Amino acid sequence: MATPMVEDKLVLESAETNPFEAMMARFDRAAKLLNLNPDLYAVMRVPNRELKVYIPVRMDSGRIQVFEGYRVQHNFARGPAKGGIRYSPDVTIEEVRALAAWMTWKCAVVNVPFGGAKGGVVCDPWQMSQGELERMTRRYASELIDIIGPEKDVPAPDMNTNEQTMAWIMDTYSMHARHTVNAVVTGKPVDLGGSKGRREATGRGILFVVNEAIKRFKMTPPTTRVVVQGSGNVGGIGAQLMHEAGYKVIAISDVYGGIHSPDGIDIPAALEHLKATRSFEEFPGVESVSNSELLELECDVLVPAATENQIRSDNAERIKCKVLAEGANGPTTAAADAILHRKGIFVIPDILANAGGVTVSYFEWVQDRMGYFWKEDVVNERLQDIMVASFNDLVKYADTHNVDTRTAAYMLAIDRVAYDTRMRGIYA
Repeated sequence: MATPMVEDKLVLESAETNPFEAMMARFDRAAKLLNLNPDLYAVMRVPNRELKVYIPVRMDSGRIQVFEGYRVQHNFARGPAKGGIRYSPDVTIEEVRALAAWMTWKCAVVNVPFGGAKGGVVCDPWQMSQGELERMTRRYASELIDIIGPEKDVPAPDMNTNEQTMAWIMDTYSMHARHTVNAVVTGKPVDLGGSKGRREATGRGILFVVNEAIKRFKMTPPTTRVVVQGSGNVGGIGAQLMHEAGYKVIAISDVYGGIHSPDGIDIPAALEHLKATRSFEEFPGVESVSNSELLELECDVLVPAATENQIRSDNAERIKCKVLAEGANGPTTAAADAILHRKGIFVIPDILANAGGVTVSYFEWVQDRMGYFWKEDVVNERLQDIMVASFNDLVKYADTHNVDTRTAAYMLAIDRVAYDTRMRGIYA
């Protein structure tokens, strides 16, 4: 049995790492600094709608297994809801609720006309066959069919989902609509109405905001040491794009651990090794590090691009970077914010740093609705315009209100959503 002291510690850790509590702590701070109208506060602090569904799936064994799924639509003030769908054994309603709210603020920070949503299914996709995943996805999509759509809520890929998942959802929705509706989801294969540049968009967005941030320290890419936690669509692509741009990437990791070399890593070769062996182990010329050790390496730019709650009150003092570019959603707990600010670390918060994905998802939705598709260089140029403008808006807001960049991002987002909510009025 745990002692009272240990139990208290566990309660504190649980509160710190609860994503919804972290989001609300930051929301409340920003709302107070904005002197947000109490009526607007009451409306904006809660989701518009939450749906919980039970998904019966015939498994390959012939038996029926019932999975639990969620879709949370946080806000519609600025347009249709927008947000990914994740498959994981760890999905909870609190996590989905927090991620939906983060999507509202993220869309507002980059000023695209969406509100926030998020979905999730409690499952272990690595233990399921392709047929089981398809049957689960289609049944989940059919349960959501009344609340999603191009003008209502536009899902996208997230953790353990991909363009194939989106193709299944698009097809299921289209079968019920009796015509092809490719704007119902984003992150689709290009040949089914996806946008060129979408897969790389989140990593490319990180590159664009880091390019702006290092100017504040009078650094250039060749003299900037970068550590990346994660090697998936965000971390892997971000690391590769930064390597191509001349940055010295000195560490990268996957879920099992990472590799480090003070002289820099050949990122394309490391990612090829990972693809071939499913591990960074035995990659030549580097030393192995754990994911926790990787976060504490001395560097100029740290990019946590894996999962939530990686930088907490118990390790924030040991973070040794100049710029923290949050590639993942919620990689830093609210309790760690003050520590990072006191240490003088320039934080590019997740609701800006990883907004490249939703920005190009917006581009995909626009292209689907008009039936005309852009060249990849046009997509990338327009993404750069939005990310750079949003970075400058954020820095100006922080300077004007004399707050840290995290608080400024929330204030800017809440200000924009509050304005639209106030102008539309409350239908009651």
